[in-house]
Amino acid sequence: MIVAVLTCANLTYSHAAIKEVKGTSGQILIASATSVKSGEVITVRGKYFDESVGIYLGFCVTPKAGKSPTPCIGGINKDGTGDTSLWISSNPPPYGVGLAEEFMPGGRFIKKLTISKMIGKFDCKKVKCAITVRADHLRSQDRSFDLFIPITIK
Repeated sequence: MIVAVLTCANLTYSHAAIKEVKGTSGQILIASATSVKSGEVITVRGKYFDESVGIYLGFCVTPKAGKSPTPCIGGINKDGTGDTSLWISSNPPPYGVGLAEEFMPGGRFIKKLTISKMIGKFDCKKVKCAITVRADHLRSQDRSFDLFIPITIK
């Protein structure tokens, strides 16, 4: 009887929406929700990120393995505006000072992202979309910082 209960618990857990992912360097990305309505704002938290590497946090079409997440709502946010794509860097190049937001101590961040059903011409009810993290444009080819949390649009 106890074995059956544990098995049921494991089945339920295995089908639960992924709200947290861990990167290869120990960094952690957490989303407050993974099933949302278009226009809903969710909270995204990060911790243990390498503060020497800038990142983009956004809502993007999930790429094929080894490819950069794109397209994304808001694109690559190098002007520091909007709430759909964010540039986080504790040591940006001179033109990024005041535009990129710094990591909090410990490589942490807490940001709000607006989720939309559409990313350009892509409908996130028909294609896979995700909260994404990638290295910023200074390391644009480096896929080792990529993290994805799948999002379902209700």
